[in-house]
Amino acid sequence: MNFERMLYDMLSYSAPIILCVLGGNFAHRANVLNIALEGMLLMGAFTSVLFVMLTKNIFLGILGSIIISLLLGLVFSFMSVTKKGNPIIAGLAINLIASSVSAFILKAMSLPNLNVNSIVDVAALKIHIPIIQSIPFLGKILSGHPFLTYLSFLGIFIMWVIMYRTKFGVYVRVVGENEEAAVSVGIRTNRIKYAAILIGAVCCALAGANMALEKMALFTNNMSAGIGFIAIAAIFCGKGQPVRTSLYAMLFGLMQALAINLNISAGPASGLLNTLPYFMIIMILAVVSAMQLRNNHVRGFKAE
Repeated sequence: MNFERMLYDMLSYSAPIILCVLGGNFAHRANVLNIALEGMLLMGAFTSVLFVMLTKNIFLGILGSIIISLLLGLVFSFMSVTKKGNPIIAGLAINLIASSVSAFILKAMSLPNLNVNSIVDVAALKIHIPIIQSIPFLGKILSGHPFLTYLSFLGIFIMWVIMYRTKFGVYVRVVGENEEAAVSVGIRTNRIKYAAILIGAVCCALAGANMALEKMALFTNNMSAGIGFIAIAAIFCGKGQPVRTSLYAMLFGLMQALAINLNISAGPASGLLNTLPYFMIIMILAVVSAMQLRNNHVRGFKAE
């Protein structure tokens, strides 16, 4: 197994998870359970490829995916924030809509998938940075990724600044921690929750474009493969903190990279190795839950 290749793949597979995590953090800190991350990601992947096929322009494809994901975000916000509906049911509805619409359009077009390899050159989208590329060992790992992959890691710092160094970030945290207190000082809580959810929608659209356009120039049914739910697990494990949740996302990305690289020589057991990321989710959630129970016990609080 090529160790350098595995670490390169780890960064590659981590990028869409990190983008979903960074967007989902805002809804989490605003006390909104955004289960719809999976659907927004899937629709972002589908519409980015579809719009590139229609317009022959990658930038219009990404813009179109952002607009569609924002519409899904508005629908989810209306149901869960304005109408005070159950966010789990609203999120599952969005996920099912995204999966059904993409499958229906593929069937209507009589296509097994959407392929834009003739329009998008995946190799040309990779950015090779000479200074980084010349560094022994690290050069092969850090260089040669597409733009949105680099943006995902830069986004960790950007989202940290927004969350902890801006008025909007303070409002998000106040709304999540004590909504009545936020209302009493004149904060429009619904507006903050809408903004938090829509930030997540944009990030999910970019994650979908990164996965479908930049890396494959291809969309297949249900290609999100639970990445949105992996992001939700990372958000809960990291308690909505940008750096901590991103580290969990990278750990899940490492498991995906490990599974892919081991599959090459695994033979009949290759299907079993694909469960590694999901097995890791269960293990990490169990450990984090046990640690939280222990902390509650040590502090003298009754665990709920």
